[in-house]
Amino acid sequence: MTMTMPITQAPSSRAQLRILIIEDHMLFAESLELVLSVEGYDVRRIAVPDNAGSPGSLLSSLVRLRPRIVLLDLDLGGFGDGVRLIAPLAKAGINVVVVTASSDRGRWGEAIRYGARTVLSKAQPLSNILATVRRINEGLPVMTHQEREDLLRTWHQQRSELQELLSRLALLTARESQVLGRLMQGRTVHDIAALSVVSEATVRTQVKSILAKLEVSSQLAAVGMAHQVGWRPPTL
Repeated sequence: MTMTMPITQAPSSRAQLRILIIEDHMLFAESLELVLSVEGYDVRRIAVPDNAGSPGSLLSSLVRLRPRIVLLDLDLGGFGDGVRLIAPLAKAGINVVVVTASSDRGRWGEAIRYGARTVLSKAQPLSNILATVRRINEGLPVMTHQEREDLLRTWHQQRSELQELLSRLALLTARESQVLGRLMQGRTVHDIAALSVVSEATVRTQVKSILAKLEVSSQLAAVGMAHQVGWRPPTL
């Protein structure tokens, strides 16, 4: 009886594996490019737009280059959050590896949620990035199931907490929102009363209502909450 051995696909040679680096920190990008080039990979750095406009043109350029791997930073200067590039790149069949200075595991989980293969810290040795690239080239996993689930759980928890804080802020009246906005500017109760042409007692009553609705005990905590979620008072 003749046994037929399964045919396995050989990993791509390094020269055939194209890697794109999307990183706005020049020194780190150049170091990463040099290390990968020495290893024999076809590696290119991509210029990141300075504005936070639509990522459509950048994505089109990236897909046309037909990379197998994209090494992506999350904080791309004026362009903004790199996470918005992950889903369309992953959908195009590109392996996205996030390399970030952020230690926020909620953001890491968000990157995984949108299709990143793994997330690596810039604090790690460059050899760890090389090892990840090699494993992807060889068709091997780069993250355990447990690591993935832990990051997704952290992201989901942070997202739920954010929605809860936003729901409290949505309870504020237009006038209370204006008062909170001025507290965020560093204004005192006396300043706000003068600007609004009302008594300080009126402003203190409004501040008390703000604290109750946000479920915090101080003006500082209310301002901190608003900054935490990126809240801004509506334009009146």
